[in-house]
Amino acid sequence: MAGIVVVFDFDKTIIDLDSDNWVVDELGATDLFNQLLPTMPWNSLMDRMMEELHSQGKTIEDIAEVLKRATIHPRVVPAIKSAHALGCDLRIVSDANLFFIETILKHLGLRDYFSEINTNPSLVDREGRLRIFPSHDFHSSPNGCSLCPPNMCKGLIIERIQTTVSMEGKKFIYLGDGSGDFCPSLKLKEADYVMPRKNFPLWDLICKNHKHIKAEIHEWSDGEELESVLLQLIGKISMEENKNSNSAQFFSVDCKFQTIPMSAHEVLPPALPVPL
Repeated sequence: MAGIVVVFDFDKTIIDLDSDNWVVDELGATDLFNQLLPTMPWNSLMDRMMEELHSQGKTIEDIAEVLKRATIHPRVVPAIKSAHALGCDLRIVSDANLFFIETILKHLGLRDYFSEINTNPSLVDREGRLRIFPSHDFHSSPNGCSLCPPNMCKGLIIERIQTTVSMEGKKFIYLGDGSGDFCPSLKLKEADYVMPRKNFPLWDLICKNHKHIKAEIHEWSDGEELESVLLQLIGKISMEENKNSNSAQFFSVDCKFQTIPMSAHEVLPPALPVPL
């Protein structure tokens, strides 16, 4: 199994749009969204918009049907399946919400390919309204990160994942597009890789702050390049792992041949007298 953790952002990385904007626009609530946007954090605004849509008679099924129409490049699904088949541990770190992400992944037949989804929690209440909550309760305690929104610091999530897999010596590949993906990119190590989407905010930030990024940078523009670059990196890491493994085995065998057992006819030196 490849010692690789592949971490995907979701919006504009796995899918080709922002799922929050997509639902709001498709269900006709764009004007209110734009009106309220300057007054509250994005995550809180999305919860408010779900309340508004519910009051207009929009059901959870209506939201799900909109999500199932979200556009995705045709090569992204094969890329995810190939990475999983090669033994990679696939995870999602996204500032969307669990209902949006799981609805789309299940529709695409991809939910079981991801070992973990880190995002804003959500639930359907007794009235059938979708509630969206912050990943981090910034009302009681700030996350302390100046680079990330108050409800989620992706850098803290990456550090937690790094801690849980550090004993396994796994390497990371991080794919993202937005400004919120810059903080986790800074947490990657020299042996890791970051894949920013070209001409998107993460790519711009990395270009301007290149010296602060330790990981190797490999850009991509669309799903076809995502698949090509990702699978090339997985192949590169796997080849390095095999090379190191073979070198270790050769060294072990070589050491064995250095220890030559003494033949029966060899004369042992006389034992030294033991002082009384």
